[in-house]
Amino acid sequence: MKLRVVVLGAGFGGLELSTILSETIGDHLELTLIDRSDSFYFGFSKLDVMFGRKAPGAVKLSYSHIVKPGVQFRQEIITAIDPVTRKVVTDKGRYDADVLVVALGADYDINATPGLAEGGNEFYTFHGAERLREVIPGFTKGHAIIGVTSAPFKCPPAPSEAALLLHDYLTERGIRNSCEISIVIPFGLPIPPSPDTSNALLAAFAERNIRFIPNHRVRALDPSRQVAILDDDTELPFDLFLGIPKHCAPEVLADSGLTVNGWIPVDRNNLKTRFPNVYAIGDVTSVGTPKAGVFAEGAARIAAASIIAELKGGETFLPYSGAGSCYVEFGQDLVGRVDVDFFSGPKPTGIFKEPSDELVRDKQYFGSSRAERWFGL
Repeated sequence: MKLRVVVLGAGFGGLELSTILSETIGDHLELTLIDRSDSFYFGFSKLDVMFGRKAPGAVKLSYSHIVKPGVQFRQEIITAIDPVTRKVVTDKGRYDADVLVVALGADYDINATPGLAEGGNEFYTFHGAERLREVIPGFTKGHAIIGVTSAPFKCPPAPSEAALLLHDYLTERGIRNSCEISIVIPFGLPIPPSPDTSNALLAAFAERNIRFIPNHRVRALDPSRQVAILDDDTELPFDLFLGIPKHCAPEVLADSGLTVNGWIPVDRNNLKTRFPNVYAIGDVTSVGTPKAGVFAEGAARIAAASIIAELKGGETFLPYSGAGSCYVEFGQDLVGRVDVDFFSGPKPTGIFKEPSDELVRDKQYFGSSRAERWFGL
């Protein structure tokens, strides 16, 4: 009898877990991978799209390329989840699982920030990045704000990257001197676990005359006056607002009873939820790592090892380390990297690698190697 695994979400975590299980137990596997989208894209590619560096179609990887033993992809919308019986209902069918893995990631609540939908822009959805591809060229003078509206949020370096790449974009157009750039973030440092990375970013901001406003978030926009209102009621006028919207778990998970205080709690050792044979990995959990693809990928490896060990009657002794490497765009065609470890020591630590051409190539390999592993491209 084959092991029936249903994986909800085909992002970093879902793709890596499906690949491992296919490679290891493909002949004894019946895995259904469900996602509402028809294609995958790396989070960092949204910056390429919004600044016109790559066409939207060039950064997407179609799920139709997935051809792996024991794995079938279904593009469907999940409408109900019963974690007790491990039953999943979609707009096209019903699925019963021996093992259920939730990897749906985080959604965005645009309306949680008054005025954001009417008077601002966001670049965390692919649609938002595509829209900004048309909006940004119309910004020729005035004040641009990159503003975080809530925490936690995906990819902590992204607001800093957006500010630096916007600087480059305006400089190339010869209008940088007519524009101001500010970044509002609810942390004291751009990358709190890594003071060295943060100091390098702060130096880059200072060199480029980018204003860094720490320990604040944007709580509202007033579109009629074109001002951003911070959490202390400070008002900042803007001509272009690039927002990071509030993150939340998909509504179907809240309805399922899987979430506690908004996210899914898991056992850090194996990524199991409190429901038997139900795992959760990636951004949708409250495990304690940043909401970024590389950490979802690492969690997927631990969950897969646990599933395989239980299938074969063994044990796994590889607890989730909470370690991962994040690439950071510093502008001027240079990329840095921070290697973060969240669980090995008494507090999270981050080792900074200086921006270089070598890390540009390293980031490219990071993407191409996963495209090959997950999609066979």
